[in-house]
Amino acid sequence: MEPQIKPTKLIVAMAFVRDEEGELRPAFEPREMQSEERAGREARLWASSGQYVGAIAWSRSADLTNGVFGDPEVIFQWGAIPDME
Repeated sequence: MEPQIKPTKLIVAMAFVRDEEGELRPAFEPREMQSEERAGREARLWASSGQYVGAIAWSRSADLTNGVFGDPEVIFQWGAIPDME
């Protein structure tokens, strides 16, 4: 009997700025969070900081062994966010 591989949940938060041409770009690399609560809290802090034009936190299931990812579920979203694929 093969061991069952438990799906993992990826929880990510990131913020966005506009570059010199006015295009949206990430303010920093996406940050993996330990909980949805933490991700939402971080994104809300970034939204209220006045430093960014947008912030988002989301989660999705991930089978890292097979490279299969579920649809993203938004935890918190504020401001200008590029289309997420």
